Amino acid sequence: MAELMRAVGYHRSLPISDPSSLVDLTLPVPEPTGHDLLVRVEAVSVNPADAKVRLSGDPDGGPKVLGYDAAGVVDRVGDQVTLFRPGDQVWYAGSVARPGTNAELHLVDERIVGPKPATLDFAEAAALPLTALTAWEALFDRLRLTADSRGSLLVLGAAGGVGAVLVQLARQLTSLEVVGTASRPESRRYVLDRGAHRVVDHHADLVAALPDGVDYVFSPHSAGMVDTFARIVRPFGAIVAIDEPPGLDLLPLKSKSIAWHWELMFTRPLYDPTSLAQHEILRQVADLVDKGVLHTTLTTRIDGIDAANLRRAHALVESGGTIGKIVLTRR
Repeated sequence: MAELMRAVGYHRSLPISDPSSLVDLTLPVPEPTGHDLLVRVEAVSVNPADAKVRLSGDPDGGPKVLGYDAAGVVDRVGDQVTLFRPGDQVWYAGSVARPGTNAELHLVDERIVGPKPATLDFAEAAALPLTALTAWEALFDRLRLTADSRGSLLVLGAAGGVGAVLVQLARQLTSLEVVGTASRPESRRYVLDRGAHRVVDHHADLVAALPDGVDYVFSPHSAGMVDTFARIVRPFGAIVAIDEPPGLDLLPLKSKSIAWHWELMFTRPLYDPTSLAQHEILRQVADLVDKGVLHTTLTTRIDGIDAANLRRAHALVESGGTIGKIVLTRR
């Protein structure tokens, strides 16, 4: 008889208020082959990507299991695995091309997995992989910043999951002035505590708030912002965005030769599956965490990875008002 496991998924794309939007499932345990690790999942976090995929349409053949961030313990390994062995504690952000982490056991390619920081528990670790990979790639691969980079960086939505990591990385690993946006008093304090030099109101007129302009912008919310970016970004500056607003017109950026970059941390798993780059990034991030340079962005911990708790977490993420990350742990 096939070995079975508990998981959470969906059959139809529904509003999160519908009890059928995420349901408890019983599925066969997958078998690791090649470079795969079978990981016993101890904690997962919920990202806007989870909600975006759930709302994008009904899954083909369903049910579809969501979840990207995970921290857990390697249970079994494929016959080509060289980086890990059973019993190793790991963390990773997975791939949109494979079933997700909202399950007891999960298959993931070892080349996008890193060793979990020793100083974090599973919940604290699960808050970080997707946002850390996104922030690292945005700063160092897309914008090509270095320890010697100077000037100023504007981080929109700096209290969010990616923003809170990006602020830390930029403050610790570059010489930039880091300016975050936040609106509520608790959000502003959170951003300053992560290392931002200063915070401007998220709803303020950025042209007036930043009269001297900035050299770089990180944007998770680009709709309607291009004209503002064209005014506040200095000539030859650059913007990196992680959203995908329809009908985006970048022509206003041309007169200042402002570069526009897209960042999607799933690009490497999708198009360069043999790369060890994300394994290496996660290893470096874990080292920075263990040295006390970077800190977890966990703010809400929920006990139990089940459909009811995941619906609650999705609703919080979809509200747009969360600070840091929401993590669910295995009971």
